[in-house]
Amino acid sequence: MYHADPADEGEPSSGFFNYSIPVLFLSVLFLSCHDNNQKVKVITPVAVKDTSKQVVKKPPAIAAKQKKKKKNIYLTFDDGPNKGTKNVLDIVQQEEVPVTFFIVGEHVFASVGQGQTWDSLKMAKNIELCNHSYTHAHNRYDKFYQQPDSVVKDMQRTKEELLPDNNIVRTPGRNCWRIDSLHFTDIKKSKPAIDSLQNAGFVVLGWDIEWHYDPKTLVVKNTADELLNQIDSMFSKGKTKVKDNLVVLAHDQVYQKSGDSIQLRELIQKLKKKEDYELALVSNYPGIMKEIIDSLKAAPQ
Repeated sequence: MYHADPADEGEPSSGFFNYSIPVLFLSVLFLSCHDNNQKVKVITPVAVKDTSKQVVKKPPAIAAKQKKKKKNIYLTFDDGPNKGTKNVLDIVQQEEVPVTFFIVGEHVFASVGQGQTWDSLKMAKNIELCNHSYTHAHNRYDKFYQQPDSVVKDMQRTKEELLPDNNIVRTPGRNCWRIDSLHFTDIKKSKPAIDSLQNAGFVVLGWDIEWHYDPKTLVVKNTADELLNQIDSMFSKGKTKVKDNLVVLAHDQVYQKSGDSIQLRELIQKLKKKEDYELALVSNYPGIMKEIIDSLKAAPQ
């Protein structure tokens, strides 16, 4: 191997070129003659994109769809237990909807069958039992409401004997309300008696719409479709006592006949299909729980 002389550093040696140039020439000649028919492929390097600083765009945020507030409907049935109560109970249990029964105390003890129906009501799920007086005023309403103390005692009797844990009542023959700041009396001369109920710790619930019936034949006057149209109209026109809340009054005794029972089932099924509506128990009505809690606090210990 050639070693350069330090004295000659910086100037190339003629001996180096004499040795290396022939070798280089022969190497090129050999490669070119190796295969005259082979074409040389020129591979163009692929540019690799530098992603180290690349900003990844996030998809636009999708706003969470707000759940639309539903309108609450409270199906309530008065005057049980009677001959129609069992049919109503069967329908609402089969349809799995919450409803409230307002009970007349005397009716529970009127017959063995009514007592058995009462037992069925107490064992049923997803229903609520409230107070509709003990005597139902014996249907002599004007005389009944002339004596406020007697009205209170009548309600208290049903509470003590049947519904000790429930203070929600409905006055017989009167559409009256005493819930928190909601005060309404349909017949003004009944006002002292209704006020006495509230002062005694009762929460008084009336109704927004009634499913009317013929008192002689006990046949409903409206079909399920007609009543549903009335419900829709009351909501759209804002005619309920509290916005987006509507109480329906019906009567147990009407549904002892198959035709009227069919109308009741149809109404419930149509209400269930309405996405804007939700069926609820009356204890969920706005203001009722606050009223009950306040009355319990005020009650003597």
